[in-house]
Amino acid sequence: MAARLLEKYKSEIVSDLRDKYKYENVMQVPRLDKIVVNMGVGEANTDARVLEVAIGELATLSGQKPSARQARKSISNFKIREGQKIGCMVTLRGTRMYEFMDRLFNVAMPRIRDFRGVSDKAFDNSHNYNLGLKEQTMFPEINMDNVSAARGMNVTFVFRNMNTREESLDLLRMFGMPFQKRDN
Repeated sequence: MAARLLEKYKSEIVSDLRDKYKYENVMQVPRLDKIVVNMGVGEANTDARVLEVAIGELATLSGQKPSARQARKSISNFKIREGQKIGCMVTLRGTRMYEFMDRLFNVAMPRIRDFRGVSDKAFDNSHNYNLGLKEQTMFPEINMDNVSAARGMNVTFVFRNMNTREESLDLLRMFGMPFQKRDN
């Protein structure tokens, strides 16, 4: 069974984007290429078990096994050495990507206390969107009783066939990302 947002993309979003931006070919229409979820675990330099817990939580959220990430260089103030495992990440594509995005927009984000939407200014030079989350407990898959500490994560939406920031913004809006309402 295909993901709900994938079906929405194929049936509605492609035709809406073609009409709005006057694409001649279906292959010119922007699309979501992958979602990268990264969780930094600074406490892993003193307790290796913390990283294993973070990997387990990220695996529960994403539906696939994350890879441990190593420090690129030594930083003495943080007591980090080059090659030391300090985080984990997972790259989601295909059906898992759309299912994760659906759960993020429709289940997890509404559970954030005092949530008024995400910023529409978090695009990089390649028109990809970066979203920082303060804690993993907003996802219903995470059991609150087993959480020892709140860990944040970075979610990056990587697009393909993007020409402008507005195209990325429109695509995320059509998927249902809750952006902040701005007064003009």
